[in-house]
Amino acid sequence: MKLFPISSVAMRALAAGVTLPLVLLSTAAQAESEPQWRSGQYLYDNVCGHCHAPEVNVGPSLGGRGLPEAYIKAIVRNGFNAMPAFPASYVDDESIAKVTEYIATLPLVEQP
Repeated sequence: MKLFPISSVAMRALAAGVTLPLVLLSTAAQAESEPQWRSGQYLYDNVCGHCHAPEVNVGPSLGGRGLPEAYIKAIVRNGFNAMPAFPASYVDDESIAKVTEYIATLPLVEQP
């Protein structure tokens, strides 16, 4: 008997909300010796894709949607629903521009 029934999607979102900030903290510790995000693809693969890659199906798929940089920046900085906010100390504006360019190259994937 479960005391608090919770869906698998909610569990994945909760896990992402706990895990992502820890991943970012460990990456920030390395930022002094090397560039934080060397490309948009690198940022997507190491942060965004943990939730937004189509095969993960936690957050919405971003590719092929024509999302403008200003929109992506607003969501990254402020968070939205289960997505945490990422301050400039973790993802700088230049990296947001690069990841926006990379996302624009991804194909549109229909999600259920």
